[in-house]
Amino acid sequence: MKEKTSKKGAFIALICVAALLILTIVLENTLDPTKNIMLFTVLKKGAVYALVASSMNLLNGFTGLFSLGQAGFMLLGAYTYAILTIPAESRDAVYYLYGGSAVNFSLPELFGGGAAGLILGVLIALILAGCVAAGVAWLIGLPVLRLKSDYLAIATLGFAEIIRAVFQWDKLGPVTNGANALKSFPTFSSFNIQGGLRLSTFVAFLLSAVCIAVILLLINSSYGRAFKAIREDEVAAEAMGINLARHKRLSFCISSFFAGVGGGMFAMFATQAQAKTFTTAMTYEILLIVVIGGIGSISGSCIASFLYLACSEWWLRFLDTEVVLKSGFKVPLLRNGFRMVVFSVIIMIVVLFFRRGIMGDKELPDLFRARKKVKAKGGEGNG
Repeated sequence: MKEKTSKKGAFIALICVAALLILTIVLENTLDPTKNIMLFTVLKKGAVYALVASSMNLLNGFTGLFSLGQAGFMLLGAYTYAILTIPAESRDAVYYLYGGSAVNFSLPELFGGGAAGLILGVLIALILAGCVAAGVAWLIGLPVLRLKSDYLAIATLGFAEIIRAVFQWDKLGPVTNGANALKSFPTFSSFNIQGGLRLSTFVAFLLSAVCIAVILLLINSSYGRAFKAIREDEVAAEAMGINLARHKRLSFCISSFFAGVGGGMFAMFATQAQAKTFTTAMTYEILLIVVIGGIGSISGSCIASFLYLACSEWWLRFLDTEVVLKSGFKVPLLRNGFRMVVFSVIIMIVVLFFRRGIMGDKELPDLFRARKKVKAKGGEGNG
């Protein structure tokens, strides 16, 4: 019975995702992107943040490891993606301060260029971006994962800051372009068909949906159950035969892999990769999204990503504009910066009244099942 219910829940989730992907194509090709720029900005950035928040939730929510190195892994992913996909003819212009690039090939061009070469090159570059982030995570995980709680958070936060400083080091300029931005690589807009369909938002959603689906499959596997056991009680988990060091490192590397992929997607959204973008504030944003959505809920992280970005960057933007009525009365408080004050108050209210987040530790299929149980009990009572 449980198997049938879980299969039904997965099928409903699949239908919802497919409907959402179709909706993105319809919206992007019926609405004018120039007039609805904030809508599509929130959708694309929300898709990226949903993936990174889900990867952070895998580590913090499902394994119980408090890490704050997400921005550092995103930086690694963004730079790896950008360096591997900048066209050869554009490298001299991008790296003009260093007399050219140390890397003189582009993955999309290696695969023959054109639409097929672009798709294959971008996909492989994103996978390699995740692999670089996971490889670095494995190396720093050897000493860092011996720490617990706040000490682990401080160590990973320090790592993110060190990585940001290293990538701006002038000696690495021929590879990272120093403190300057990397540009001219394929972005989401590169997938728009000239004179035809606009697919940039669809591509962002598709990439994010596939990665989040893999995270969900992992959580519901035997490895996911081991992660949850470690979160609940490390001593009991070890007594049950779970190798703590191995599973912690595995969770850390997988989380970092998807953060690296998210970093590559963020570079595609921002149309540039620059170290100064990936600050501690970005990690705190992702952590806030995880807390608002619910620690231990991937659905919550996805919903909270779009709500957070819509409120902070779109819906409340009118609060930054001064309003003077015809009578000459100036509406009080409305001025540049007031938007973030109101947004902070909203976050405080959400945290106070939803202490476990919007979804708690539940997923969307769980809500459907709970609703059916309530209806079934109601029917039995009436009988």
